[in-house]
Amino acid sequence: MGDWFEDESFWSTFYPYMFSEGNLELAEEQVEKLLHLVDFQGGAVLDLACGPGRHSVLLAGRGYQVTGVDLTPYLLDKARQRAASAGVEVEWIQADMRRFVRPQAFDLALSMFTSFGYFEDRDDDRLVLRNLHRSLKPGGRLVIDVVGKEWLAQHFQATNSEELADGALMVQRRAIVDDWSRIQNEWILLKEGRATAFQLEHTIYSGQELKDRLREAGFERVRLYGDLDGNAYDMNAKRLIAVAQK
Repeated sequence: MGDWFEDESFWSTFYPYMFSEGNLELAEEQVEKLLHLVDFQGGAVLDLACGPGRHSVLLAGRGYQVTGVDLTPYLLDKARQRAASAGVEVEWIQADMRRFVRPQAFDLALSMFTSFGYFEDRDDDRLVLRNLHRSLKPGGRLVIDVVGKEWLAQHFQATNSEELADGALMVQRRAIVDDWSRIQNEWILLKEGRATAFQLEHTIYSGQELKDRLREAGFERVRLYGDLDGNAYDMNAKRLIAVAQK
């Protein structure tokens, strides 16, 4: 069996909830903030693990040359539909982020929505960061947006449930494993008298751990923020945002 993120049925099952219209609408504000955060002056953009293209399409709409890379055909189909509806051109590539490299091609690279850390082998994460470093032009910048280990330690819940807009019930069960380096999740969707469950697992990074990984990959300037507004990565941080420069 493959890894959980290779299971297209996971993405198709949870797509309406992970990428609801409300969440998609937030992307406009996120794009505005991240461009300001890195003082982006324009050029080629890589959206790695782009999913349904919620950031890629908006960036293309601003006139940037955008390449969206994702492993999942289902999500890339959604991305193509969004681009067509918006009347913009985006280069969509189906590829594993461990394999995608385009040397010195991009001015800005993005990894949003906790799309970094999927792999059980930590060397794979290092490989992804080295690929990103190689793919950026000199002076190019990388933005990584994940849930930080510090936030998770403060707010961890072993189980929670949520009633969704369509009447379905979403139950999430979590466990911290491997000496606080991984989180195991079970997502259970109860809908129309049927239960659908998936297991997923993710590496979790502290701010210092992520900074160290980026420096190991060759990035010289690494700054951490607690949100896309540029607030400090401290006890009030909502996200772990790393901005690294080649």
